[in-house]
Amino acid sequence: MKAKSAYIHIPFCVKICTYCDFNKYFIQNQPVDQYLKCLVEEMKQSKASQLETLFVGGGTPTALSESQLEYLLQAINDQFDIKGEYTFEANPDELTEAKVALLKQYGVNRLSLGVQTFDDNLLQTLGRSHQKADIYRAIENARRHGIPSISLDLMYHLPGQTMAQFQDSLEEALRLDIDHLSSYGLILEPQTQFYNQYRKGKLKMPNEDVGAEMYQFLMNRMRNSPLQQYEISNFAKKGHESIHNQVYWKNENYYGFGAGASGYIDGVRYTNVNPVNHYIKKIQQHELPRLSETTPTIKEQIEEEMFLGLRMNAGVDKVQFKKKYEQTIEDIYAKEIISLESQHLITQTDTHIALTDQGRIVGNTVFEAFIQV
Repeated sequence: MKAKSAYIHIPFCVKICTYCDFNKYFIQNQPVDQYLKCLVEEMKQSKASQLETLFVGGGTPTALSESQLEYLLQAINDQFDIKGEYTFEANPDELTEAKVALLKQYGVNRLSLGVQTFDDNLLQTLGRSHQKADIYRAIENARRHGIPSISLDLMYHLPGQTMAQFQDSLEEALRLDIDHLSSYGLILEPQTQFYNQYRKGKLKMPNEDVGAEMYQFLMNRMRNSPLQQYEISNFAKKGHESIHNQVYWKNENYYGFGAGASGYIDGVRYTNVNPVNHYIKKIQQHELPRLSETTPTIKEQIEEEMFLGLRMNAGVDKVQFKKKYEQTIEDIYAKEIISLESQHLITQTDTHIALTDQGRIVGNTVFEAFIQV
């Protein structure tokens, strides 16, 4: 099956956040221009041409200079005919008027802003480079240049964060009349500054119950807003749901370009090498920059279909499942479905199986039930 979606990774940041475990590097003294040339070469190697969605993430794509950003945008336009959603991630303080104008000029129609919180003290704790005022300025710039869809990332369960602080940030976001919100609880990932601080007893986290209460408040509050929940962590105005992310959740094919990027093509999942210099070297040697390639078994594909599909409010499509795997979900998971229904963690109709609100709160527990030993 040919992929109609692609992800491009820009692994550079002006500042390294305390919680981030993505593949990223402090941009100063990095071979950025060389990296971009190699990235363009990898895109050409794929021979991909027409796309329905493209997502440029990081790191921070807007950490690039204006000339570097234009080079990347021009290369993307030369390589791909993008028919639909074209998203760029951005940091609010880096989204200058000039950069927004460039993004708009080259066809970007969706921005995903890494806001995380509207509290300046918490932003400092997170190691973010922006302050609250930058958020308003960035959104104003995006609107002035006619970017059709604006999404914000908002975090909860942060060190020292109270319920009132999270509620205030959520209300601030809603007052801005944005089109899409991604909101997720902080997870302490290994190899982050937060994780190391926590292990040394220097970081105090709210207990898990507070995180669950924040998530429950989030779901309840968003029901009475223009943005409706369509996935565990995502809310949107009608017509502004992320089409690109649904490619992942529906277990469909996509290209991944850049250092540390992942893709899924013709039944093969692959991950590129992480270090920028290793990535550059492989491309210059005319090799695919792969760290690993795996071919999921049918059993693994079915498991992925369940725990990815259940992330969406609509749930897993029973008809599509049978078409893909020539078995019904009930053929494979009858016992698990009965058990999860009795605990009010899932619900089902003739066409779909989906999580309940309670199921979303303990999502990982539900997903584990569909992993066959």
